[in-house]
Amino acid sequence: MTAPEAAGALTTTDLTIGGMTCAACVRRVEKRLAKLDGVSATVNLATGRARVSHPPDVTPDELVAAAEGAGYTAELPVPPRPEPGSRPERPAEKAAFEGRDRLVVTALLSLPVLVLSMVPALQFRNWHWLCFVLAAPVAVWGAWPFHVRALRGLRHSAATMDTLVSLGVVASFSWSAYALFLGGAGDPAMRMPFSLLPSAQTGDGSAHLYLEAVVAVPLFVLTGRFLEARARRGTGQALRSLAQLGAKDVAVREGGNERLVPIEELRVGQTFVVRPGERVATDGEVVEGSSAVDVSLVSGESEPVEVRPGSPVVGGAVNAGGLLLVRAAAVGADTQLARITQLVTEAQAGKARAQRLADAVAGVFVPVVLAIAVTVLGFWLGAGADPQAAVTVCVAVLVVACPCALGLATPTALMAATGRGAQLGVLVSGPQALESLRHIDTVVLDKTGTLTTGHMSVTRVTEVPGGIGKEAAVHLAGAVEQGSEHPLGRAIAAYAGRPLPEVTGFRALPGLGVSGRVEGQLVDVRAPDGELPEPLVRALDACETARHTPVLVRVDGRPEALIAVGDLLRPGSYRAVDRLRRVGVRPVLATGDREHTARAVAAELGIDDVRARCTPEDKAELVRELRAQGCRVAVIGDGVNDAAALAGADLGIAMGSGTDVAIGAADVTLVRGDIEAVADAVRLARRTLGTIRANLVWAFGYNAVTVPLAAVGLLNPMLAAAAMSASSLLVVGNSLRLRTWQPSRPRRTGGAR
Repeated sequence: MTAPEAAGALTTTDLTIGGMTCAACVRRVEKRLAKLDGVSATVNLATGRARVSHPPDVTPDELVAAAEGAGYTAELPVPPRPEPGSRPERPAEKAAFEGRDRLVVTALLSLPVLVLSMVPALQFRNWHWLCFVLAAPVAVWGAWPFHVRALRGLRHSAATMDTLVSLGVVASFSWSAYALFLGGAGDPAMRMPFSLLPSAQTGDGSAHLYLEAVVAVPLFVLTGRFLEARARRGTGQALRSLAQLGAKDVAVREGGNERLVPIEELRVGQTFVVRPGERVATDGEVVEGSSAVDVSLVSGESEPVEVRPGSPVVGGAVNAGGLLLVRAAAVGADTQLARITQLVTEAQAGKARAQRLADAVAGVFVPVVLAIAVTVLGFWLGAGADPQAAVTVCVAVLVVACPCALGLATPTALMAATGRGAQLGVLVSGPQALESLRHIDTVVLDKTGTLTTGHMSVTRVTEVPGGIGKEAAVHLAGAVEQGSEHPLGRAIAAYAGRPLPEVTGFRALPGLGVSGRVEGQLVDVRAPDGELPEPLVRALDACETARHTPVLVRVDGRPEALIAVGDLLRPGSYRAVDRLRRVGVRPVLATGDREHTARAVAAELGIDDVRARCTPEDKAELVRELRAQGCRVAVIGDGVNDAAALAGADLGIAMGSGTDVAIGAADVTLVRGDIEAVADAVRLARRTLGTIRANLVWAFGYNAVTVPLAAVGLLNPMLAAAAMSASSLLVVGNSLRLRTWQPSRPRRTGGAR
């Protein structure tokens, strides 16, 4: 896939790379691609993808050729187009299937060899010749992928993990063949003791066989890779789940007729049917029907959303109630689900700083291990040790030092974390955003649309005792306001509900309100004036304190009710601010509203630092000021006026309900439009970076411990192979824990806010 870069004249191209097995492979591909003028690449071992930034005059074919020149396969990812009714087979699934077959055959051939070699009591006459016959196909066919990739690397003057495994198998098998045919181990009555410590083996070196190492190394490495591939597919399960949420077919209604068409043929403006239990085919607007829609798989919002004519719906949501008729507003790559999937995919292509260091180390690690193995072999032979012990130690060093875990430490954790974040409604742009999330200590909050709903609503209705009553007053006021275009009028009409009676003699009084005759009564809905009853005076004072707008309802000249209208706080705003404090993040309110309004909202939420009357330039300057003070600043906003501050912060967080400009400038997007998810994102980032650190500590520590153990003869090649495979599985398994991470919710100790 190729796309222009927004930041400059570079183009971004994704490549699918085949044949990579360790961090050294990643480093080789990146270095080979970087040799092209103006090209830089980030290669992900876990996904097998390379994201390449290059000038437009460098063609994708040149990039493919460069990657293949490093000794790997490369191609542009092409979306599969399966035949109707067929299930597409992904390359990863095909490779896993082939790897499973090779593993099964290798295991069947290897187990008798391992048992006979390790249990002397079971060794019968000519047992070693049977083991040799069984081990030969394992050494050749079972280890064939390692040999092929090792030779390919040799042709390109490079060494990888496969080089180490191939050399270990070849050395063990060659020594065993020599011992059998030329060294005296071919005696039909030969018995061989077994020891886990190579240096403890005694006797004539030529009389000892290493067939258990010949079969154990490929067996354990193939087993580890098979389990590792399954686990790595698990880390990407969230992304595949997102991709599978889209409907495959859609029932389009035209001219009263309904026809079933593939989703690819749906066009913007067409109307389609969503029956109970079906997925919404694409983003659109309800034109007929009402229902509850489950959007949890798309946005992470657990509560079903009620929709009716005029309500927007998102593709991938499940219709849990009645029949809906929806007009398509976006199709294909323009839908919210497609954008979420693309954001998660791009996030998983990046690398954390620690992983770049690990890849750099892995680039020189394998040649260093080869040098150590040769040095150890020479030292043991020079010290007068048995050749069998020297060869065993050399093989153990080669096998145990494979840097698989280094290459998997970050990408598997990042895949699991970004996928889990998407399930929770938090889209993270990449590892740099995760690192920034972990360190933020100050968050600048916009008010309108972020802490509040962004639209006017009725907050309180106060009636006059002995009057017509609250419901009747609101009913009459809503009837008069139903034709108004003013935000206050629309809020009152929406609060009154439907149906509303007809209005005659409607008049709009500019700057004052509206009036009309409803059911024979003259109804005025306007700003408060004149003498008011005591309950309405108190309600008016409360409105002014809360910075809400008061609207007086008069019926036939008598004051009947006072309606307070304001921009309501989002339901989770108080909990969100409280949870931010709990994770050590200081909230700052920056809004373009008046001082009194801003401070009223801040007081309700418990925010001490308030900046009112802020222009977009003021918000950007506030961010620069806080950063100059040493703060790690995140900005949460939803509008065009927040874009400059979002871009200038250490971390920009956009509301998913906000403008495309704000979302484009942000590093994190909250799909739910709920800022309580920010605390979840901070906790998830800290857990993810902690997991990555633990993975890297294990990966480096494993080699720091096992290579010296193997070099001094304290590690059998068979155990070395098992340890190497176990290290990779441990790293992947540790990353998989992020898939089940759950945000902690503090218990409410007081009343609901």
